[in-house]
Amino acid sequence: MPLTHFDAAGRAHMVDVSDKAATARTAVARGHVVMSADTLALVTGGRAQKGDVAGVARLAGIMAAKRTADLIPLCHPLPLAKVALDITPDPALPGLVIEATVRTTGQTGVEMEALTAVSVAALTVYDMLKAAEKSMRITDIHLVMKDGGKSGRYEAAP
Repeated sequence: MPLTHFDAAGRAHMVDVSDKAATARTAVARGHVVMSADTLALVTGGRAQKGDVAGVARLAGIMAAKRTADLIPLCHPLPLAKVALDITPDPALPGLVIEATVRTTGQTGVEMEALTAVSVAALTVYDMLKAAEKSMRITDIHLVMKDGGKSGRYEAAP
């Protein structure tokens, strides 16, 4: 399959989507911030020094999704209809599971916006908790699902 972000001469370029129909598009991405049980207890108990970790990370993820085209050079700026982040404690990790859902009606998908939202939310969690634990790990950031457009629906294997 040819890579669409390169022209016939092999130069990077922004894909021309002007001939594509505007359709409803959705993407869901997920990632983890793995930490010690003690650090997770700071989050779930509301005792983190910098405040509401999940609330701030949620806002950071939303803001990042809206700025994806400013961060990823060949992404199209898109009018986003929805950006939602769920940040869930998971004692089995231990840590936080971050999931972003992004929607638009447009000529290109929102996978990069969902992945960017998860990435920046995870970095925000790290920033807010690094005084308690510098060994936290941001892991498993991946596309869970995308729907819409010419390629249709994709779902990652469980």
